Amino acid sequence: MNVELRHLRALVALGESDTFTTAAAVLRTTQPTLSRTITQLEEIAGVRLVERTTREMSFTPAGRRFCATAREVLSTLDNALAELCHAEAPLRLGWAWVGLGRHTVPLLQKWKRDHAGTIELSRPHDPVEAIRRDDIDAALVRTSIPSPEPLPDLAMMTLFTEKLVAAIAADDSRAEKNAVTLAELAEGPVAVCATAPTVTSHLWDHTGRTVRTITVANTEEWLTRISVGDAVGVTAEATTYNHHVPDVVYRPIEDSPPVEVALAWRATNPHPHMHAFAQFARDYFARLLDISTPPFVLHHRENAERV
Repeated sequence: MNVELRHLRALVALGESDTFTTAAAVLRTTQPTLSRTITQLEEIAGVRLVERTTREMSFTPAGRRFCATAREVLSTLDNALAELCHAEAPLRLGWAWVGLGRHTVPLLQKWKRDHAGTIELSRPHDPVEAIRRDDIDAALVRTSIPSPEPLPDLAMMTLFTEKLVAAIAADDSRAEKNAVTLAELAEGPVAVCATAPTVTSHLWDHTGRTVRTITVANTEEWLTRISVGDAVGVTAEATTYNHHVPDVVYRPIEDSPPVEVALAWRATNPHPHMHAFAQFARDYFARLLDISTPPFVLHHRENAERV
């Protein structure tokens, strides 16, 4: 007979209890069954592991050493099983506003082909908090440059940088221009969405202009307020691919500051495929810059990884 997991679990349960009766209850078995299991283990090992009397039991020195080893073996096995189950779970990726423009689907399809891994997409209101709550494993985040201080509990990898564009009602006179400036956009209200943290009134600080903002709840309201002429909008270039409506046009902003597009994920206990996916996405855009001119920036930054 070979040593089985039931033998090791019986020994560890006995070591963590004060009697055979208590250990049997923990294992949901009977005291005689537990006693036979320990006896079998002693016969296989060829050494006494537990001293028994009518009143108490105690481990022999060999029993104490082997119990510690058994505990480590079971812990390693349990951790490996948990990691295996976690590795099979989809990588949960989220973003609040826009993804990667026209590259979202090709990138995810290539990942699925090359790595046989599935990705579950979501649109949380606050992706960073969603990571911390373990609602998602990673998020696409956009931050202004220079970037704010890295968050201590998150790892981040920059994919590329892009510029901001203006969203203007089609019948607005500014829509007739090839490009606009931030000062020109400050002439009327600017619709600001809470889920787009890179666009705030501080964007106009360097212009000396005070801008009036209108807060909207989501993308749909943002587009509606712009299309009826209540406001203009400022957004990432990827939005021009994701959100097309007939009454809104997008124009480059001549003095737009760059925006960093990055992947963020938990610094501790990340999804097993997280680092591979982050490097895959970074390599994808590095190759893209060598062979084409995408519809939105894409000034790749060397040494931009912050992990």
